[in-house]
Amino acid sequence: MSSLYDTLGVKKGASQDEIKKAYRKLARQHHPDANPGDKTAEEKFKEVQTAYDVLSDEKKRKDYDRFGSTNGRGPGPGAGPNVNYGNVDFGDLGDILGGIFGNAGGRGRGRPQAMRGHDLETEVRLSFEDSLRGAEAKVPVEVTVACSDCGGSGAQPGTAPVICPQCNGRGVTSESQGLFALSQPCPRCRGNGTVIEKPCPKCKGSGSERRLRNYTVKIKPGVKDGTKIRLKGKGEAGANGGPNGDLVVITRVAPSETYERRGDDLLVQVPVTFATAALGGKVDVPTPEGAVSLKIPAGSEDGKLLRIKGRGAPKLQGSGKGDVLARVRIQVPKRINKKERELLEELRKAGG
Repeated sequence: MSSLYDTLGVKKGASQDEIKKAYRKLARQHHPDANPGDKTAEEKFKEVQTAYDVLSDEKKRKDYDRFGSTNGRGPGPGAGPNVNYGNVDFGDLGDILGGIFGNAGGRGRGRPQAMRGHDLETEVRLSFEDSLRGAEAKVPVEVTVACSDCGGSGAQPGTAPVICPQCNGRGVTSESQGLFALSQPCPRCRGNGTVIEKPCPKCKGSGSERRLRNYTVKIKPGVKDGTKIRLKGKGEAGANGGPNGDLVVITRVAPSETYERRGDDLLVQVPVTFATAALGGKVDVPTPEGAVSLKIPAGSEDGKLLRIKGRGAPKLQGSGKGDVLARVRIQVPKRINKKERELLEELRKAGG
């Protein structure tokens, strides 16, 4: 036969805090309100309560450790109906059971819990140029709002919800099952404590309607494809007085024909002639703020990266801009004239 310590899952020398913590965990797990109709859970709960009654009392615990039983001072394991449920230390059981039964087992019975509204997502499309300089965009969103006729009550204008006659406004009903009285949300009012006798014709008693709203979103310079912009309180309406959700706007940036974005840097391909790559020179490089003259070092190889500081995309975090990365691309002419051919032949003979 397992010991009372085994029942609570603690060692024989466990402290009172350890015993209490183990008891609360098991009581929450096996409480009949959390396991309606489960006889195994009901028996386990009795055993847990019995073990705690003994081990939480220093006198009873000493007797148990000495004689292996409660020595007539309390019920032993499997004592069944002798368990005193009036001594159950629920602690935070009310809150936990309330989460299971919609507050039917916890504090504030009959009061619907305030709930935050759902977040909404939408997309806004931008050109690459607008993503760099910033923009304002109109965003149409369909949201759930309080019914304009009944103001969100769900009742026909001129009437109001009435106290539920089945639960008398408590929002819960109780059913006796032997040793226990199990509470559950009222089936008539679904835990609200009130019922609507004459529903609003417009919203059919739901208290809400769908409506299209247009918001203006300010887009900062430097946004990337997939950047999320959150508009607080512009999402779905909250329930039972809860706050509204948020509107999340996702930017979709069109690709650029000129640049490849790398974080805050912009990569651009710069074609140069063989002579310029070999001898050095200057070329014009496009940047979002206009062309910039860039010096090509003599002996530059194809693929060489040259950096133009502070001419890239604006930084979303902090200040400043990224760079423009100019990648050298040596162009080989497909057609050459007689003079060019002669010069190239001389270069080849010279070992160039």
